[in-house]
Amino acid sequence: MAVLLKRLLHPPRTPEALGRPLGRREASLGTHAGPAVRVRFAPSPTGFLHLGGLRTALYNYIFAKKHGGSFILRLEDTDQTRLVPGAADNIEDMLEWAGIPPDESPRRGGPAGPYLQSQRLALYAQATEALLKSGAAYPCFCSPQRLELLKREALRNRQTPRYDNRCRSLSEAQVAQKLAKDPKPPIRFHLEGEAPAFQDLVYGWNRHEVASVEGDPVILKSDGFPTYHLACVVDDHHMGISHVLRGSEWLVSTSKHLLLYRALGWQPPRFAHLPLLLNRDGSKLSKRQGDIFLEHFAAAGFLPDALLDIITSCGSGFAENQMGRTLPELITQFDLTRVTCHSALLDLEKLPEFNRGLSRLEMPVAGRSLGFPGRLHLRRLVSDKTQRRQLVGKLQALVEEAFGSQLQDRNVLDAAYVERIILLRQGHICHLQDLVSPVHSYLWTRPAVSRAQLGAVSEKVDIIAKRVLGLLEGPGMSLTQDMLNGELKKLSEGLEGTKHSNVMKLLRVALSGQLGPPVAEMMLSLGPKEVRERIQKVLSS
Repeated sequence: MAVLLKRLLHPPRTPEALGRPLGRREASLGTHAGPAVRVRFAPSPTGFLHLGGLRTALYNYIFAKKHGGSFILRLEDTDQTRLVPGAADNIEDMLEWAGIPPDESPRRGGPAGPYLQSQRLALYAQATEALLKSGAAYPCFCSPQRLELLKREALRNRQTPRYDNRCRSLSEAQVAQKLAKDPKPPIRFHLEGEAPAFQDLVYGWNRHEVASVEGDPVILKSDGFPTYHLACVVDDHHMGISHVLRGSEWLVSTSKHLLLYRALGWQPPRFAHLPLLLNRDGSKLSKRQGDIFLEHFAAAGFLPDALLDIITSCGSGFAENQMGRTLPELITQFDLTRVTCHSALLDLEKLPEFNRGLSRLEMPVAGRSLGFPGRLHLRRLVSDKTQRRQLVGKLQALVEEAFGSQLQDRNVLDAAYVERIILLRQGHICHLQDLVSPVHSYLWTRPAVSRAQLGAVSEKVDIIAKRVLGLLEGPGMSLTQDMLNGELKKLSEGLEGTKHSNVMKLLRVALSGQLGPPVAEMMLSLGPKEVRERIQKVLSS
């Protein structure tokens, strides 16, 4: 009986100690019985949403949707000194842009609101009062100067700075006396000597003896705002959070949170700590990089699906890594028990591949290549008529913005022409903005090319131009790239003393003012009417 009582009061560190071999893979996620799945993404609005935050939000979202649950956005804004203007709106805007909007949030509201911690101070005060009454918390009257001296002394002795719990032993009379002088002291939580073990759904069984390595933490500051440790416990309880999926940096703090749950008499949620998302070289993603913020990718024309795809393909949680998964496929295939402890290495140089829509991605393996299907995202949007119409509207706006008064013929903004360009160029671009880059400017503006420029390429300007015009006026001519390439080859062969490369160079300059674009592709994109007008314009100049 004594042994059984000891086991009940002090959970073992490992499942084997319970007398049965229970591995993490076999552990129930706790989603088949009890309350509904409710998960939360709880960033601090001290900065805009970046890729690491998006990954945490995405895993919460797809876990909730897989189990028919709710995805909640809660903004942890208790550190009022570090708030960034516009960050709160940016976080919710970017979640909506990414296609993973919260079910409950500061903007949407919900039954467990408010969803800003700064508006929930009464709940933290109530919890703190309960902890004070039970003796699990106490006021701290140590001055900032004393705390700074403790920190310096520890660092000088090469020790981890920690509070020495001095105010824990004050008598009621001493506390009353000090409260008369300082009526709003910070409140500290009394860490117990042995923390409970817990089974993390990713990292397995854990116990961190926090009391032996750190002093009693502040849970309520003198200004009435809570610290993270109290706020997340109180909010997760009152919001009915069933599973906490958060970054692995909080794994060590979980024992401290479980002590708070126990002191408050509350049932804790299940915990799953997600491994870090790192750069390809293993370094941490840094907000100083600038290019990890979602606004950067949105402005550059990357599709949300491509970002969701790449941050899941580089990590774990699925039976296999593959490119081209849609959000519904991510939800269906996600398995939390497949998330490993290994950090995910993100190679952003591959993002254009994810965005563009290659028919195949070749990856070298032991001297050969493995083909991975690439049903990727830009092509997927183009293939859907409704989505394609939206792309047409976006490209029309981009052309207007990029060229404006330079448009000699505003017919290039016609929906039919813009749609044809998207259909023809979809396999050659990474994102829509590419179509208004200088290399594609010939699609929207007519180049300023003189006859003298063409004469410098070949003296047979008139002959070449007239033969091309004749080619375009042939009866029943159906233009395809293969047909045009073949006919242009024949045209060159009929010109003695003129190389095919010179004919192609002349046509490139005449049609685009550039030396790069393939002639047949340009002719197909511009259409017979526009090609004729550009050639005739050069002949008459």
